[in-house]
Amino acid sequence: MQLEILRSIDTKDAPTLAPDDRPIDLVHLARTTLGDRGLEREVLQLFDRQSTLLIARMRSAAPAGIATLAHTLKGSARGIGAWRVARAAEALERAGSCGPDAVQEALDRLAAAADEARAVIAELLLPN
Repeated sequence: MQLEILRSIDTKDAPTLAPDDRPIDLVHLARTTLGDRGLEREVLQLFDRQSTLLIARMRSAAPAGIATLAHTLKGSARGIGAWRVARAAEALERAGSCGPDAVQEALDRLAAAADEARAVIAELLLPN
């Protein structure tokens, strides 16, 4: 019975079901990479570069562009279990209708969450 319930959970529901709020959900990451450590390293490196690039672009983009870039980052964050980044990106997507001050505040929160996730990624990528 419990296994059937777990199988019915859609992956988009994972952020609200995450058992803790670490910057990177390592259990989710292992599950999405099928436990392949090499693949984990690769997707973490990709997220690190992509999050830096997207946030830099958001800082100079028009509001519609910011929402699009935030949506892209949200999907990437969900893929590696960076739930805080995903929530902050989603909030930034919605902030566009609230005016420039709300957008800037949401962008600052997203940048802080991404910085925190990248710091954890840097630790995870250290040679053993």
